[in-house]
Amino acid sequence: MRNGTTITEFILLGFPDIEGLQVPLFVVIFFIYLLTLTGNGLIIAIVWVEPRLQIPMYFFLCNLSFLEIWYTTTVIPKLLETFVVARTAICMPCCLLQAFFHFFLGTTEFFILTAMSFDRYLAICKPLRYPTIMTSSFCLQLALSSWVVGFTIVFCQMLLLVQLPFCGNNVINHFYCDVGPILKAACTDTSILELLGLLATILVIPGSLLFTVISYIYILSTILQIPSATGRRKTFSTCASHLTVVSLLYGAVLFMYLRPTTHSSFKINKVVSVLNTILTPLLNPFIYTIRNKEVKAALVKAMACPKTLHP
Repeated sequence: MRNGTTITEFILLGFPDIEGLQVPLFVVIFFIYLLTLTGNGLIIAIVWVEPRLQIPMYFFLCNLSFLEIWYTTTVIPKLLETFVVARTAICMPCCLLQAFFHFFLGTTEFFILTAMSFDRYLAICKPLRYPTIMTSSFCLQLALSSWVVGFTIVFCQMLLLVQLPFCGNNVINHFYCDVGPILKAACTDTSILELLGLLATILVIPGSLLFTVISYIYILSTILQIPSATGRRKTFSTCASHLTVVSLLYGAVLFMYLRPTTHSSFKINKVVSVLNTILTPLLNPFIYTIRNKEVKAALVKAMACPKTLHP
């Protein structure tokens, strides 16, 4: 046990080295946040009202869009506060709650993307069996399992975290409540929690990535067997959007966790965290709509007839 005053709140430093840029960054990030909410909300509305889009691929896309809305909402409001308030404080329960939702939603996103890769594998590699396997009930089970497993993994760790006494340094050099700085503020040994976090990270990130890579190996192998170039291009276009989103997410996460933990690399990791937390949820709706003729057609139809968005 370490001696010290019991912590009742944490201080979020945000980005202290951007003197004079707080207002422009506040405006830009607030605008991006509004676009993210609008874009992802629009995808959910379009899929909801357009019968042609009510298929497994778009069902999982709705789950992803719903997740992105709350993922950004968990972090961005407090990030915006760091730009306008000199001392951004967050109460202890609020900090733990933010950390829980941030990692719960982030973990669930890996599983949702894995379920989407499995859907693309069945659609391309097992087209005749696809309708009998990927039924509505099975889609619901896959999506629900993604949410439940993500919740369970993070909740079990948070149950242990909330029981720790905190009396160390209450300054978090980040724009959200990351688990690492929280553990450093604990007054007791946290090696068990750190080990559990490492095991969970190995289970979720490399595990889901391995499943996705294997799925796409089979997908690419099947596409290469298609005799016509037009057929290969058309088939690959059905999973190009998902592959782009997967590359962005895993690329950012692997970049952050595989770099050495030096002071300079931590600053870079904070910037990458901003991109992963703000830009990726913004880009997802555009990635799925730009390359998808069905979604674009439904969007044009909805814009031409706004009343269709009110079922």
